[in-house]
Amino acid sequence: MHKTLIVTNDFPPRPGGIQAFLHNMALRLDPDRVVVYASTWKRGREGVEATARFDAEQPFRVVRDRSTMLLPTPRVTARAAALLREHGCASVWFGAAAPLALMAPALREAGARRLVATTHGHEAGWAQLPGARTLLRRIGEGTDTITYLGEYTRSRIAAVLTPQAAARMVQLPPGVDEKTFHPDSGGGAVRARLGLADRPVVVCVSRLVPRKGQDTLIRAMPAVLAAVPDAVLLVVGGGPYEGELRRLARESGVAGSVRFTGSVPWEQLPAHYGAGDVFAMPCRTRRGGLDVEGLGIVYLEASATGLPVVAGDSGGAPDAVLDGETGWVVRGGSPQEAAERIVPLLQDPELRRRMGERGRGWVEEKWRWDLLAERLKALL
Repeated sequence: MHKTLIVTNDFPPRPGGIQAFLHNMALRLDPDRVVVYASTWKRGREGVEATARFDAEQPFRVVRDRSTMLLPTPRVTARAAALLREHGCASVWFGAAAPLALMAPALREAGARRLVATTHGHEAGWAQLPGARTLLRRIGEGTDTITYLGEYTRSRIAAVLTPQAAARMVQLPPGVDEKTFHPDSGGGAVRARLGLADRPVVVCVSRLVPRKGQDTLIRAMPAVLAAVPDAVLLVVGGGPYEGELRRLARESGVAGSVRFTGSVPWEQLPAHYGAGDVFAMPCRTRRGGLDVEGLGIVYLEASATGLPVVAGDSGGAPDAVLDGETGWVVRGGSPQEAAERIVPLLQDPELRRRMGERGRGWVEEKWRWDLLAERLKALL
């Protein structure tokens, strides 16, 4: 692997799935051959101190821009080119292709020999907008490789690239740490603390926003409770939709069977997955296809924990499920379909075991971080 400059807006301590993806990949590269150029998380003393602590703990160099949002402006492009030359980097990895990979031609002129741009869900949304499609096409021409999460994102993005750029696309999804997410992750202690030791638990771990489908699960609970009266829905995570979800649980008459944990520290997430018998997140596509699930790493983390999963059909979420083997894909936004899949899983321990074991095996075969990091190293 060439020495690599990672250019990104999405890096911890800023929270989020893309941030976790980039950080996990960076940690698996040779730290002496990595330099990260990232935006500032947030202004103010607390944000600055948290960022400084995080950066000091990393085994590689992290350079922060003064802005909270990197854009491919002349100033940012010049800074990236200067870092490329200063640190002797021959490769560039754009953590999110749009819009930062528009800098690719300038960085190639500055000496970069390999330019890799990674796409996520939002680039698939860009592919539907006329002006943004033109920019994606430019990114495809300016880079050596555009990576994609799964077939959904590949098909949408490839359609707006030149045939040559589309042929150079390579899959590079986020991975799962199978040593962290595993069947004995501490779920029993979480169940005991929450008073759920003897109750069948449907768990959803995600940020609380409309696309994720926690509202669909709450609307499904009357049908679930009619078949499994002591079932409980455990909603793990925080977000702007929490107040609406709590109101919906009260109005639906299921507030006593829905538990909200609020935000949970990352290191406690494996145990919260493990507190469930079934994982469900029936995500749906919104805003005419602009608000879409890129992949759904939570399904794979749940599978690694040994749980069967019920996923929505938004975007690339089905790429994270072997339908009928590791779980089921349902129509996002359909409480009826969600309940029809959740109830049999709660009622059949052998079905849960079989699907959970298949999911765990699939993660070990295909989705481990070390396998995917080797793929990135080859691209760089």
